[in-house]
Amino acid sequence: MTDYIIIVAGGKGLRMGSDIPKQFLPIGGKPVLMRTIERFHHFSEALRIILVLPKAQQAYWHELCGQYQFDVPYMLADGGETRFHSVQHGLALIPDDAQGVVGVHDGVRPFPAIDVIRRCYDTARTAKAVIPVTPVVETLRHITEGTKPRGDYRLVQTPQTFDIQLLKAANRQPFSEAFTDDASVVESYGHAITMVEGNRENIKITTPFDLAIAETLCR
Repeated sequence: MTDYIIIVAGGKGLRMGSDIPKQFLPIGGKPVLMRTIERFHHFSEALRIILVLPKAQQAYWHELCGQYQFDVPYMLADGGETRFHSVQHGLALIPDDAQGVVGVHDGVRPFPAIDVIRRCYDTARTAKAVIPVTPVVETLRHITEGTKPRGDYRLVQTPQTFDIQLLKAANRQPFSEAFTDDASVVESYGHAITMVEGNRENIKITTPFDLAIAETLCR
């Protein structure tokens, strides 16, 4: 059995107000994406890492790797039109008969706790489809229906982990706008999703405020 992680990094940095894609911005003196990849390498050196990156960004990424002497081994796949298609491209690098667990992770989430990663992979060996979640701590209000009980909701994070054959089969479905993450793809295929505890530090860096928080977390 061989486990994989597909790290999807296709951001353009528009909400960050930067000409540099957000996954390449430095936090703690190192690009976000490198920190994300290193976190999974630290979890397990046996884990096969697949990076999915838009073709137009790959030359700059290689420049950064040389500049920072980044040498964590990984396979590279071209980004697709949507996240769904990007994950398809990543899955294509995994042998069709592979057995094990594959995770899918946002390239701009550099702080998943090692124990959360382990929990996701270990649980997926039996549950087949797993997502890390955290409680909602603020009051939720629907635009037209008023306040909603926050205890009924969870915030979804990555890595989302799946039996390899299940995710490959689910990603053969036609694309749908309802596919908001990989769990929604697998649910559409008819498989239930299991939730495990995530960690609040596992933020998705999309705005300057997030970048400031990330700098603090790196200290």
